[in-house]
Parts: sequence; structure tokens; C-alpha cells
Amino acid sequence: MKLYIGNRNYSSWSMRAGVLLAQAGIPHEAVVLRFDAFTAESQFKRELARISPAGRVPVLIDGDLAVWDTLAIAEYVAEKFPDRALWPTDRAARARARSVCAEMHAGFTALRGACPMNIEAWLPDAGALIWRDNAAVRADVTRIVEMWSGLLRSSGGPLLFGEFSIADAYYAPVCMRLATYALPVPALIGEYVERVKALPGVAAWIAAALEERDFLDFEEPYRLKR
Repeated sequence: MKLYIGNRNYSSWSMRAGVLLAQAGIPHEAVVLRFDAFTAESQFKRELARISPAGRVPVLIDGDLAVWDTLAIAEYVAEKFPDRALWPTDRAARARARSVCAEMHAGFTALRGACPMNIEAWLPDAGALIWRDNAAVRADVTRIVEMWSGLLRSSGGPLLFGEFSIADAYYAPVCMRLATYALPVPALIGEYVERVKALPGVAAWIAAALEERDFLDFEEPYRLKR
């Protein structure tokens, strides 16, 4: 299988799929389509048009099949590799895991918009201003803290549903945002963030993001250079 992704430093949806496959030990080749722009004539869009009608990353290619959208990719690999137990085995826990992934898929737009993922950067000053001035970001983080705290306490940890699951892959980019912008969270949440960052699949993604040494001004609202 091939997983087509964008820049690891910036592409949060690519990170979700990439971390899921890597942490689960699912054999695949990662193919980076570098962001140059998102216009129809950009090289990124032209390359992507050859493999996906949706025109977005990530895209998983398995033989003649193209699977796009991170949630569809997650469901596909969970079905193809049932031995990896990517969803919780308990039916109620599995439903809850799907619910929180769907919530991430459709929500937290204030956090995602104000704090774009930027693994290489350290932006506590920007984070402090965002936290002070953006009530919607504070509301998103409050909901995330409430959600993660409940899941960690009910599962007993160390991850959201005990062992690694699609839910942890789905929220890995949120962990990166909380770290990059130094947004204030309780100790329980900060400890979870560090555990996620230490997962081999996440640590490998972070290392590869740092190796890119790329600077894309249209992805950088808070910096003029690296």
C-alpha cells in the first residue's frame, strides 16, 4: 500500500493516517506531495488529481483501490487488519471511540483555524494571545480537556481507550497544537500529550517533520521565517 501525504510539519490530516498505519505496524510506503499552493494549477493539486478525485491528502492506494479521507482510511485498515484491534473490542467503547473521532472530524474549527499544526515551531507568545483573545479556542480546548479526562479516567489509561486506537491517532495533531502553542491544560492532559508524542509512530512522524526543514509562508501566520 502507498499513503500519499502532505508536508509532515503542517498536514494534520496526513498525520492522523500516517501515525495510525505506523503505530499499528501496517506495511506501507509514504509518498510526500509537497505543498506549493492549493490552487488548481499548483503542482500539489496536479499530482494529487492523478490519484484522487477529492484533491486532498491523505490518500491510501491499495492495488487499484484509492481510499481518501482519513476516517475512511481508518475504517478500511481496521477491516483489513482486524488483528491490530484499531477500534476497542468492547461495543460500547467502540461506539464512543467512533463518536469522538467523528467529533474531531467535524469540529474544533476554532482551534484548527487559529492554531494551525506546525510541529517544528515553538509559539508560546502567539498561543498566549490566542488564548486571551479567542473565546472559541478556549471553548474547544475546554471540550477536549473534558473529553480526554473522562476517557482516560474510565479506561485507566495510558491512552484514551487503554491501548492505542484510532482515537489516539485522530487526536495526535491536537497534541502537537497544544505543545506548539503552549496552551494551558491540566497536568492529566499534559501527561497524555507527552505519552502520545513518545509513541513510536508519533515520534517517527515528528522526527521526519523536523527533517523537512521547509518553510511555507501560506502555512505560517505567526512567523516570517524558520
